[in-house]
Amino acid sequence: MSGSRSVLITGAAQRIGAACARLLHAHGYNVIVHYNSSEQAALALVAELNALRHESVVGIQADLLNSTELMQLAAKSQDQWGGLDVLINNASLFFPQTVADTTEHSWNALMGSNLKAPFFLAKAVANSLRSRQGGIVNIIDIHSERGLPGYPVYSIAKAGLEAMTLVLAKELAPEIRVNGVSPGAILWPTEGNTVDRQLEILRRIALQRQGDPVDIAKAVLYLCRDADYVTGQILKVDGGRSLFC
Repeated sequence: MSGSRSVLITGAAQRIGAACARLLHAHGYNVIVHYNSSEQAALALVAELNALRHESVVGIQADLLNSTELMQLAAKSQDQWGGLDVLINNASLFFPQTVADTTEHSWNALMGSNLKAPFFLAKAVANSLRSRQGGIVNIIDIHSERGLPGYPVYSIAKAGLEAMTLVLAKELAPEIRVNGVSPGAILWPTEGNTVDRQLEILRRIALQRQGDPVDIAKAVLYLCRDADYVTGQILKVDGGRSLFC
């Protein structure tokens, strides 16, 4: 068992999750890299970080829409280093779906990954977090407040995740701190991404530029490590975009 604090990051193989894994690892955390289908990227990240600090990172595969696999992920994560200090709910499905086109399957997938899985993971690891005075950080979205046109179910799920952050901060206090980070324009979506659309978004950002996954990771690190008297807060990391939305 290591004396380092341990963190489970869902969807940690790439993008924001990988940035969080690298930064927290650099600051001494042992990291559990959760992944579902991105095995190659996840194992490469595990190897990269273990080369820096031996046996400080493990990868665990799980489909978070499968309740059995979710519970196995929670159990393995808590057993890995004798307990868990931080849960970062980052994994998220994101795809366009109009109201007219929404099916029960797509509803369940979007709500399951963005809301149901974070709730039941938090429930499953709460005792471990409580014993270590730990914390939960939920990666939300600035569109949780007003909704993203063309993405109604995703927006509803993220609004639920924001509400969940606030109520869990009450329910799990005083031992567990629960906070959220709401990214703005950090990574362009893979669908519907045109130069004109990018320019339109950038014009509505006070800092007039796109953010970087490391910007989110820095906010997560603050909430995990330095924010001992902060709970029930949603930190917007959006370059001021929410000022104009």
